[in-house]
Amino acid sequence: MVSILLAIIYISFISLGLPDSLLGSAWPSMYQQLGVPVSYAGVVSMIIAGGTILSSLFSDKLIHRIGTGMVTAISVGMTAVALFGFSVSNSFLMLCLWGIPYGLGAGSVDAALNNYVALHYKAKHMSWLHCFWGVGATMGPYIMGACLTGGLTWNSGYRSISIIQIVLTAVLVVSLPLWKQKQDADVTGINEFGKGEVPAKSIGLKEAVQLPGAKAVLVAFFCYCALESTTGLWGASYMVAYRGMSTEAAAKWASLFYLGITAGRFISGFITMRMTSKQLIRLGQGIIILGVLLLILPFGNMIMCAGFILIGMGCAPIYPCLLHETPHHFGAAVSQSIMGIQMACAYIGTTLMPPLFGIIASQISISVYPFYLVLFALLMIVMVEKLNKIKKVK
Repeated sequence: MVSILLAIIYISFISLGLPDSLLGSAWPSMYQQLGVPVSYAGVVSMIIAGGTILSSLFSDKLIHRIGTGMVTAISVGMTAVALFGFSVSNSFLMLCLWGIPYGLGAGSVDAALNNYVALHYKAKHMSWLHCFWGVGATMGPYIMGACLTGGLTWNSGYRSISIIQIVLTAVLVVSLPLWKQKQDADVTGINEFGKGEVPAKSIGLKEAVQLPGAKAVLVAFFCYCALESTTGLWGASYMVAYRGMSTEAAAKWASLFYLGITAGRFISGFITMRMTSKQLIRLGQGIIILGVLLLILPFGNMIMCAGFILIGMGCAPIYPCLLHETPHHFGAAVSQSIMGIQMACAYIGTTLMPPLFGIIASQISISVYPFYLVLFALLMIVMVEKLNKIKKVK
C-alpha cells in the first residue's frame, strides 16, 4: 500500500510541473487573441506568484487542520479549476481573476508534499520526485504545442491539462486513507533515524524565523531560486546579445540548462545512496561556480554552452537536498512550518530577481549576467555553510 502512495506522490509531482511552463509557451498566441501587449504576461505571472507565496506561508496551519492528503487533493483540484477557467477566458481580466486560485493551489501542495517526503522517505526519492517535476514542466509546453500545431487554440491546451489535473484530483481523493497509514506529517513526525514519533506543532512566522539556522536557510532558498530562474530566463538573451549567437541556436542551447537539472536530479537520486545531502549540496555548488566561470572565460561559444549545462547539473541536487534536510535541521515537529516559509522565500527569489536583472541589463549591460549569477551562488554557499554549523535537531 505504501508503494501505491509513493507512486501517487510521483504522479503528483508531474502534475506540479505541468502548469508551470504553460503560460510561457502559450502567451505568443494568447496576447494577440486577447488584444493586450506582450509584456502583460508579467502581470499574470505576478498574480500567480503572489497567490503561491501567500498559500505557502499559510500552508502549515491548513495542513495541520485537514491533513497533507486532503490539502494535496484540494490544491490540485483548485489548479484544475483555474486551468479550466483559463481555457474559457476571453479577456485579460478573466485571466487575472483565474490566476488567483491558480497560484493559491500551487503553494500549499508544494509545501505539503515536500515536507511529507522529507519526513517519510529517503533522500533519493526527493531528488527523483523533483526530476519528475521536470518531466511535467517539459510535458506542459509539449501538450500546448501539439494543440497549436494541430489546428486548435491555446484554450484547448489549457483544457487538456485541466482534464489531466481533474483525473489526478479524483485519484488523490480515493487515496486519502493511504496517507494516514504512513503517519501523516501533520499528525506525527519521525526522528532522524525513523525511530519513534514526535508530535507535530504549528508555529508562527516570527517564532519560526527565530529558530537557529532559519534565517540562513531562508536566504539560501531565496538565492538558489534567484540563480536558477535568472539563468533560465536570461541565458538565451546573453548568448544572443553578448556572445553573438543566432536566436535559434541560443534557444536550443539554453534549453540544455533545464535538461541538466532534470538529468542531474535523476543521477543525484543514485548518488544519495553513497553521499550525504550535505556533501551533494557542496558538490552542486562547486559545479555551479565552475559553470559560471565557463560563461565568463573567453573560450568560445561551445565552452560557454557547456557552462550552462554544468550550472543545470550543479543546481540539480541543491534544492531537493536542502528540502530533505529540513526535518533534520529543525526537527520533525516544526518542519512543516519551516517548509512553508522556505517555499515562500524560494518563490520570492523566482519572482523578483529575474526582473531585477532585466533592469540591470538595460541600464548597464547584459555582460554582467555571469557576475549576477555568481553573486547569488556565493551568498548561497555562505548561508548553507552557516546552516551546517547548526546542530541538527533529533
